Amino acid sequence: MRVKIRNPQRREIDVQGVKLVDQLLRKLNLNPESHLVVVNGELVTGDRHISEEDTVEIVSAISGG
Repeated sequence: MRVKIRNPQRREIDVQGVKLVDQLLRKLNLNPESHLVVVNGELVTGDRHISEEDTVEIVSAISGG
């Protein structure tokens, strides 16, 4: 699957064999508590299954005041 990462630099990578969002984040060494994952335009949770056909975007969650 093609994964777009905005962390804060934009990059795209191909990832093979991942089944769950949490597995993808672990494979990419990204903390699930500090990243949002959007699959096919929908914000999803870590237990969401993803497939080779899905479009995945990972965005850093930023907080501040």
